[in-house]
Amino acid sequence: MARYAIGDVQGCGGELQELLARLGFNPLHDSLWFVGDLVNRGPKSLEVLRAVRALGDTAIVVLGNHDLHLLAVAEGLARKRDDDTLDEVLAAPDRDALLAWLRARPLLHVEGNWAMVHAGLLPEWTVARARALAAEVEAVLQGPDYRDFLAHMYGSTPAAWQDGLEGRDRLRVIVNAMTRIRFMNSAGHMQLKEKGAAPPPGFSAWYDARPPRDEPALVCGHWSTLGLKIDHRVAMIDTGCVWGGALTALRLEDRWLAQVSCRGYQPIGETA
Repeated sequence: MARYAIGDVQGCGGELQELLARLGFNPLHDSLWFVGDLVNRGPKSLEVLRAVRALGDTAIVVLGNHDLHLLAVAEGLARKRDDDTLDEVLAAPDRDALLAWLRARPLLHVEGNWAMVHAGLLPEWTVARARALAAEVEAVLQGPDYRDFLAHMYGSTPAAWQDGLEGRDRLRVIVNAMTRIRFMNSAGHMQLKEKGAAPPPGFSAWYDARPPRDEPALVCGHWSTLGLKIDHRVAMIDTGCVWGGALTALRLEDRWLAQVSCRGYQPIGETA
C-alpha cells in the first residue's frame, strides 16, 4: 500500500487522471492525500469533485482557500471573482451532495509520521495543538451555524494568534493560518497579501519560523510561486498546474516524486 500526496488540482481534471495513471494508482491498495484546492481556476472542477468523492475513504482531502470560497459562493455569502470557474459546480444537479461532502472535509489530517494541511501552521502550534484547533473549525463548518461562519471567515485580522481569542476572530485566525499563510514576522503576525516566493522585509516563510520538534512532517500546497520544496520537516507540493506548471504527487513512504506537465489555464501572475 502506498500513500500519494497530490498537489493543488484546482479543477485540472485531465492532468489528475494522467497523474493517477502514471502512478499506477490502485484504489484497492493505495490512498490519495489531496492538499486542498480541488476546485477553481481550472476548467473541470465538477469532474474533479465527482471523481475524488467517488473514491470514498481512499481519498483524504483537506480544505483549501478555494474550496472554502466555493462553499461561501454557493450559499450566496461571497461574490464570484472574475477568474472563478465554479459555474459548472453551482449548476450541477448533484451540487448539494457535492457541497455537503466538501463541507465535511477536515482542515488538518494527521497519520503516522505525516500531517497534511493546505497552507501551513503557526510556529507556536504543535501538530497536536493544531489538530485540536482544526477540530473547532470543522465542528462549526459541519454544524447548524455554518452559514454564519462562511459569512465571516474572510479578512486578514486578527493577524496573530492569541490563546484567548474567541468566536469569529478565533476561527478566522485558524482558517487563515491553515489555508492562506505564506509569511510571518518575529512577532507572530501573518502577512497574507504577498504571494511571491521571496518574503517581504521583516518577514520569513512560515515553515522557517517553526521551531524544531519531534513530530510529524508537514505536507502542504497553496504556494505555487514557491514551487517544489521538500526537506525533512516540510513538503510543499503546489507546483502550479493551473498556471502551466506541473501536477505533483509525493509518495509519503519514501518521498518518491511523480509529475505531469500542465497546459495552464490562467495567465501567469498573481496567484491565490
